[in-house]
Amino acid sequence: MVHLGDLSWHRVVGAAAVMVVAVGIAVVLRLLTGRLFKRAGDTRWAWDDLAARLVKDLAVPVSVLLGLWGAARMLHLPRGTLDVTAKVLTAAAILVVSLALARLIAGSVSSIAMVRQGVAGNVTIFANITRVLVIGVGVLVMLQSLGISISPLLGALGVGGLAVALALQDTLANLFAGVHVLASKTIEPGDYIKLSSGQEGYVVDINWRNTSIRTLSDNIEVIPNQRFSDTILTNYHRPAEDMSLLIQARVAYESDLEHVESVVVEVGQEVMHEVQGGVKDSETLVRFHTFGDSSIGFTVILRTDEFGDQFRLKHEFVKRLHRRFAKEGIEMPYPRRQIILPDGEGAHGLISG
Repeated sequence: MVHLGDLSWHRVVGAAAVMVVAVGIAVVLRLLTGRLFKRAGDTRWAWDDLAARLVKDLAVPVSVLLGLWGAARMLHLPRGTLDVTAKVLTAAAILVVSLALARLIAGSVSSIAMVRQGVAGNVTIFANITRVLVIGVGVLVMLQSLGISISPLLGALGVGGLAVALALQDTLANLFAGVHVLASKTIEPGDYIKLSSGQEGYVVDINWRNTSIRTLSDNIEVIPNQRFSDTILTNYHRPAEDMSLLIQARVAYESDLEHVESVVVEVGQEVMHEVQGGVKDSETLVRFHTFGDSSIGFTVILRTDEFGDQFRLKHEFVKRLHRRFAKEGIEMPYPRRQIILPDGEGAHGLISG
């Protein structure tokens, strides 16, 4: 035990001066790293942000810890007390560095995911797993530096991990399903998907337990990752975001089909060039396919840049085609039925309905 009487005043004053200097350095470094972090945020390169964040996270705690160590040395503490102080400060330094490295590595993983998947990417599962692993290793190293044997702890963690795995089967199933989905690139943030169970929307995030999708009505639906392993999934952004848009229409039997096709193609090309979401260099296709009861049915095939653009494109195409058909005198008849009455009960005629 250290008594105040054992310490000379010049040592106490010297230790206090060391701490004041350390705190001053910490404040200065905090201000400088704050400016550095702000300047790094103005650039488009993500790695300078991560480096600036690492320096900012380490500047103050490392300065304070070094100041405490310098103050302890200045006090000329007994050997045993100095060794305990060194172990505690080393453990604190390991913990601080582990937290800073966990943030740095998790940020690096997120940056790589952003580059690979685009600006819309917001995948948290890999970043969270990386953060937990780095912090876990840091805690084990910290315990080892304090002289605590981690071998029994690892054995206990193995047995406890088995028990936890049995108790959290659904959670682990969702975790591994999420990792599998990302590794196989079945879906990625920004994709528009539809499940056989009826849920559909844009993928917003894939985390360790579930996947969030944003519906066209701007609501968020949360789907357990395990659901993707036992359902039929349609990804409208694979193999490419642009897709075909099929629109059904029909004309009267009396129509000149060659003229109808020419008019429809002209309107389709006009829409794809003038309406946002249309693929300008694609061809409008018309395919007649059905001799109906009162009309000939056909399909118009347009191309849209992305799933969400199809509604605007279809809206404009239907309006313009209707107006153009009216101008060209092309009839789109209502369904008609011919009723033939027996002799003596009246004449036969056509009834629309």
